[in-house]
Formats: sequence, C-alpha cells, structure tokens
Amino acid sequence: MRPELTQAIELLQSDSPADLERAIAMLQQTVYSFSMKVCGHPEDAEDTMQEVLYRSLSHLAKLQEPRALAVWLYTVTRNRCWRMRRKGASVPKEILSLGELMPDEVELGRLLKNASDSPEANVLRGEEHEKLHRAILRIPPPLRLVLVLHDMEELTTEEVAQVLDLQPGTVRVRLHRARLGVRKELSRSGTISTGRKTPGSAKRLPSKRRPLKPSQQCREMFAQLSEYLDGHMEPRSCDEMQQHIDACPSCVAFLRDLRSAIDRCRSMKVSCDPAVAKGLRKLLTREYLRLLGTSRSGVGSPQVL
Repeated sequence: MRPELTQAIELLQSDSPADLERAIAMLQQTVYSFSMKVCGHPEDAEDTMQEVLYRSLSHLAKLQEPRALAVWLYTVTRNRCWRMRRKGASVPKEILSLGELMPDEVELGRLLKNASDSPEANVLRGEEHEKLHRAILRIPPPLRLVLVLHDMEELTTEEVAQVLDLQPGTVRVRLHRARLGVRKELSRSGTISTGRKTPGSAKRLPSKRRPLKPSQQCREMFAQLSEYLDGHMEPRSCDEMQQHIDACPSCVAFLRDLRSAIDRCRSMKVSCDPAVAKGLRKLLTREYLRLLGTSRSGVGSPQVL
C-alpha cells in the first residue's frame, strides 16, 4: 500500500484546513493515477476523480485505518471507472493461455543476445512511458486490474483479493499472466531489457545461432516465476528452481526480461493536470470542512459507490 494513504488517514483526523487539503491532494492523486492506468483516458480519469472524492467526503472521517481506506477507495474507484470505460479494439477478448505468453525460440535467442548488454536503469522517459501504458492497456481488463493494484498501487495479494472479490490464489494466477502479457507487449516494441529496439529483432536468427527450444522443465519454471520473484515459494521448491535457473541461460534471460517489465510497471508515475487538481481540491476541502460540523462517529460502514 502506498505510504500516501497512511499519511492521508493521519491528516484527515486534523481540523487544520491545510492538513485536510494535503490529505485530499493525496487521495486525488491516488484516484486519478489508478483510473488512468486502468482506463487510459484523462477526461474519464478526471471525471472519476471528481465524482468518487465528492461522494466520499461524508465517509472519510469514518475510516480509521490505512488498509480500510485503501480497500474502500480502490473498490469505489474501480466500480466508477469500470462503468464508464471505453472499449479498446486492440484488447484481447479472452485471457491468453500460459503457452501463448511464453517466448518462442526466436524470442529466447534475442533475449539471450540482449543478456550480454548492460541493462539501463529502469527509469521511464517520454516515449517509453507511453509504450508501457499502451502495453498495460492491451492486456485483458481482469488481468490489468490485478497488475495495477498489486505492482503499481502496491497493494498486497490479500488486499487485491478484497478489492476485486477474488480468492488470493486467483489473484496470484492473474498477476503472473498479467506480468507475462505486459512483458510480451513490451518485448514486441523492444522497450525492455536494454530499453531500446534491437535491430533486426523481427528476423529469424541464423540457424547456427538459433537456441534450442525451451525444455518442459523451462516451461514449468516460466509458469512459476512470479511466485519465485515475490518469495511465495516453499524454500525447497525455491532452491530447486534456483538451481535450474543458474544452469539455464534461457531461464536467466527470460527472468531478467520479466523482472525488467515488472520494475518498469512499478516505476510508472501518472499525475493529474495541476490546474485541474488544484481547483477541485479547494472545493473538496471546503465541503469536507463543512461536513466536519456533523458527528465523526457515524455508525455503519461506507457504502460502495
């Protein structure tokens, strides 16, 4: 969970207009950023930010814990954003199988070649930021939501499960497929591993340099890489996987590429237009101060919008 939400909870307990405005600014950024990552349209994200926060003001003082605030805020934002999302023609209607998300021998050859390059820092700039955002928007919505909440908004598996009303095991499965999907989309545009397009990457390698197809054991490793990276494996299974990876250049290259994609997702920042945010923040702060005239000890749980 983002530290801003912990700070927002603390500031919302204050009677200081300055503190309350800071809290609302943090909530604005959270709602706008999440909406943009999921739906991709600034106008829709601004409308979602305005409606969600305005309708949330009477409930904010009732939320005493950062986790409760995070789960509730992402739930109502998801519901609002999902109702008004625009259909993307390039978004797959079905979730791809693991086999379809795995690299073929040609791509593994390119990954092995790139593995000898010095990786650039995972800092997104200009065009790379746009390519990453397009890659995220091209994966199926059920996977995209899990990816954004877990890797970009920093919620735990259990918190994501609560927001999306899923079992934690389902969240883990969808997260891995989402990561593989983004990695594949970025690989097609040549924006991971070295951060630049590899000349001739679309051509087949000469036969003498073409790597062997990944073994069945490699494919089993690929299917568990998110559990390995996130430390969700039993120690014995993790040790066995590490031994295989250390002895397998293909797995090393693929793991490096997947980790790079995940790191880029985690580093992606989305900010609202400062002028739009400032004007709305002033209005929300005044309205929240007015509402503080009523009791803060209201009973019951906030309703999901």
